[in-house]
Amino acid sequence: MSHDTGHPPILFEMDLSLHEVRRRAEVVAALGPDWDPLEAMRGEREAYDLLYSGLDARQSQTYDMLVAAGVLPRRKAGRAAD
Repeated sequence: MSHDTGHPPILFEMDLSLHEVRRRAEVVAALGPDWDPLEAMRGEREAYDLLYSGLDARQSQTYDMLVAAGVLPRRKAGRAAD
């Protein structure tokens, strides 16, 4: 539905870049000085290895289907999922 008021449209712009910088700084501050991103990534990788370990035949088939579809990455050889 068009409402022609005879007035030009009012442009509304909002620059959120300063807000985004502030938000990211707050997130890093909340993580604290002891946060180790590499250790966090290692822990995440270990969690995924546990998640995909010990799969039964049907679960392995579903996992392989999701890998083939590009939904999940293939776990590297020697990982718990293989």
